[in-house]
Amino acid sequence: MGEQTVKNHNLKGGARSAARLGAVQALYQLEVADGAAPEAVAQEFLDHRLGQEIEGARYAKADRDFFRDLVIGASAERPTLDGYIAHALVKEWPLDRLETIVRAILRAGVYELRHRPDVPTNTIINEYVDVAHAFYQDDAPRFVNGVLDRLAKEIRPS
Repeated sequence: MGEQTVKNHNLKGGARSAARLGAVQALYQLEVADGAAPEAVAQEFLDHRLGQEIEGARYAKADRDFFRDLVIGASAERPTLDGYIAHALVKEWPLDRLETIVRAILRAGVYELRHRPDVPTNTIINEYVDVAHAFYQDDAPRFVNGVLDRLAKEIRPS
């Protein structure tokens, strides 16, 4: 499949939406380049991708602090986040069976649910469903919606 990139200039929501999409791409890169330093990958995205023109497409300006929080935070908590995600999946469909980009979307979403009380739950779920739509035309966005909705009820019960 190669590196997953999507031109994020069409996403709704502006700088935070762009940050979420960029964070998912960075988390994807961190997983496929096992051993890469999250801070270095985040900085590479900030310096060379987010808000830049690449192959004739202008990437949306991202909320840099929000992006950094998502990438560094989700990377640091990956085992915990994976535990939440695995708990939400059926036995027949374990975490390692999910595509790498779907795992990255879910990790970013669960991290945000756990650590960004300033962002409403519905906003988080809707934003990551939009991110899934940027990569997939199949059932993946609905799958992301279902997993995040289930986990939101556990993480943010009120």
